[in-house]
Amino acid sequence: MGAVVPTLGLAEDDVSGVLEAASLAPSLHNSQPWRFALHPDRVELHFDPGEQLLATDPESRELRLSCGAALLNTRLALQGLGIRPLVTLLPGQGAGGALAVVRRGGRFTATEESCSLLRAVAHRRTNRHPFFDDPVPARHRQLLVRAAEQERSWLHAVTTREEKVRLRDLVQLAHRDQLADPGVQAELREWTGDRADRGHGVPSTSAGPTPAPQDEWALRDFAPGASAARSSGKDYEPDPLVVVLCSFYDGPLAELQAGQALQRVLLVATTLGLSASFLSQVVEVRRARDSLRRVLGGSLFPQTVLRIGFGSPVPPTPRLPVRELVLSSCGVDTGP
Repeated sequence: MGAVVPTLGLAEDDVSGVLEAASLAPSLHNSQPWRFALHPDRVELHFDPGEQLLATDPESRELRLSCGAALLNTRLALQGLGIRPLVTLLPGQGAGGALAVVRRGGRFTATEESCSLLRAVAHRRTNRHPFFDDPVPARHRQLLVRAAEQERSWLHAVTTREEKVRLRDLVQLAHRDQLADPGVQAELREWTGDRADRGHGVPSTSAGPTPAPQDEWALRDFAPGASAARSSGKDYEPDPLVVVLCSFYDGPLAELQAGQALQRVLLVATTLGLSASFLSQVVEVRRARDSLRRVLGGSLFPQTVLRIGFGSPVPPTPRLPVRELVLSSCGVDTGP
């Protein structure tokens, strides 16, 4: 743990505000793996090895997606302070193995879009509850696709019945694989339900109701053992808008870019009054992810899958204090 110090010409309070915004990004089981090294001329984005979920995310793909999402929030927060962020992804060992380095690239004049997205940072939630049956308007879908394109990624909407059936089957296949994996189930127990009391993890209040057998889209039970108290009396919607966020190539750089695209999509969805949750199993299980890539035609690399619709308000998940996100000058970690 380090101290919040001035950086990029900002006072400590402003730096704390930037890091707080970064911390509101989504992450696997709300693990919040991002860490920051603060220097006078730059902010380095690292990760905490202690927050890796090695069974669920053995390749650290979702860790890098999460850190990319935190990076997008960092960019927006700096723009809100009049700074144009200059970002270098995977800068190499010269930066201590940082995932990204952010420098001051000049003056930024706020736009209506940047202000709207920055306001949405504090209101974005992962909504694991059933959505209403109202369809997502075509114009909303177009704006979500545009958001992904702005971050050099592609958002594929699953619209045909054939694609939906094939994707649903892959989600359920991956879900069964993970149910049979003791390591994955141990991580789920460790990070969710009553154990989520350390400033991170998914508490029962954010878990949503227990999925029922008739629910077509398999969702994780984030609070096993509390099922009776979490029954909503409402089935999950049978035909949500399901989208696959894809990159145009594979590897860590693509995952960091896709993480930024993911967060921009989620923030745009928030500004439109939409809710979203993850169908992550299908990209966490390698054979399901490879099959999904073939379903998409073989030229795109699926990074995550989202269920999107109109939902009721949900409470925020806990967040670590900002001071716990700051690395000491001698405590910089190397990248995954």
